[in-house]
Amino acid sequence: MAHGGKREGAGRKKGSLGVKGKVMQEITVKASQEGIMPLEVMLYAMRSAWDAEEIDKAVTFANLAAPYVHAKLSSVRNDTTLTGPDGQPVQMMIGWME
Repeated sequence: MAHGGKREGAGRKKGSLGVKGKVMQEITVKASQEGIMPLEVMLYAMRSAWDAEEIDKAVTFANLAAPYVHAKLSSVRNDTTLTGPDGQPVQMMIGWME
């Protein structure tokens, strides 16, 4: 019987939550059932500040809410080489070319 190394079917299943993830999910569900969520408050404050033409305040609330609403772009490591199809160099095309 061999030990060590990768074993088929071992480990947490893809997409499953660990203990911390399950606890956070329970807290989120309970909070949403009890009433208003923090994101809702941030968005309401942002819209209210915008309507009152308090742009600096609106921007502050927008910055706080943005990570919960918009995905962050992933970065490319410095030692990574980007390639196009078949390993060829990436070609940038600007505008419409026929």
